Amino acid sequence: MAKRLMVMLILYLAMEIGHSRLLLAEAYNNEPQVPAVYIFGDSTFDVGTNNFLKNSKSRADMKFYGIDFPNSEPTGRFSNGLNTADRLAILLGFQESPLPYLYLKNNTQIFQKEILKGVNFASGGSGILKHTGEFPYQEVVSMHEQIKQFKSVYSKISEYLNESSGAEKRINKSMFLISVGSNDIFEFFINATETGANFTEVVPQFMSNLMDTYHSHLQDLISHGARKIGIVSVPPIGCVPIVRGTFGGNCSDGINAIAQFFHSSLHAMVSKLRIDCSDLKYSVANAYDITNLTMIDDPAPIGLSDVKTACCGNETLTLTIPPSPIGVQCSPQASVCENRDVFLFWDQYHPTEYASSIAALAFFTAGPEFVSPFNFSTLAQF
Repeated sequence: MAKRLMVMLILYLAMEIGHSRLLLAEAYNNEPQVPAVYIFGDSTFDVGTNNFLKNSKSRADMKFYGIDFPNSEPTGRFSNGLNTADRLAILLGFQESPLPYLYLKNNTQIFQKEILKGVNFASGGSGILKHTGEFPYQEVVSMHEQIKQFKSVYSKISEYLNESSGAEKRINKSMFLISVGSNDIFEFFINATETGANFTEVVPQFMSNLMDTYHSHLQDLISHGARKIGIVSVPPIGCVPIVRGTFGGNCSDGINAIAQFFHSSLHAMVSKLRIDCSDLKYSVANAYDITNLTMIDDPAPIGLSDVKTACCGNETLTLTIPPSPIGVQCSPQASVCENRDVFLFWDQYHPTEYASSIAALAFFTAGPEFVSPFNFSTLAQF
């Protein structure tokens, strides 16, 4: 009953958004709740990092990406407009999402000012493991490298504030947002299937390695001052259009089972971090249940009518690495749906701006059934 009530709350909030382009910040009308927001992860949070990677094949810098931005400008976001990272930053009271680290690195005149408000390190195609994304996409910024970039930002903040203690206090109060893991699971599933591995044997070993690596990443951030960490778990990636194209229009139960295992493993791993860091505050968003219960299983109340196909391309691809040329990818040659707000998926992997807005609201406001031990809004207030 409690979970059903929370679903209804999210649906109500979604209807409050409507199908307009009003900034979510207008609904809250707050000053920033934290000094800065530092964002890590993959394409779900990338706001243009991969635009600066010359050899990357994971790109969103062409038409029709960004079709709902002013002048339909492609910004490198894997969306028709804003993504979940943008929406969360706005909900936290910022006028806009922080800029990509690689952009700031190339624009030294604004570097100092901007890094004090936040930085986005996320890179499309990357994963928790160091080499995830390298084979299919050639060049991505791994989580390992993203954290190295943050360390350089931390050093610069210490330098600008003239003391490490000042930097640490600011970082302690800042928000860290992370969304990663889907690409690791995709690559693992494909490789295990192609080699005929016994999933009962290899999945626990894979997940243990994944969580150990994730734990190391989080410890690294904590050692550099992170105390408020909002983590987004893996959604039902077995239902994205590119996977449905392989399974006759159906979701892959195998991939979804790994995604669910990821969430339970992640929650257990993060809770153990507090043993070594008693002042750590964290939130883990169950993107799997949020997506299933409020979008896929019952889409009509929030205005969704297509939760299977991709708005840009309106076709699916065969799940192979590298991607098969079968089907139509989102590109200047693709067809695009007219009403983006009734689609769950923008392209073969990623949600529309509207779906991202629903997800961000859930992460920010939902109860412990979906975000625990508390939601991102509460996390920001500590």
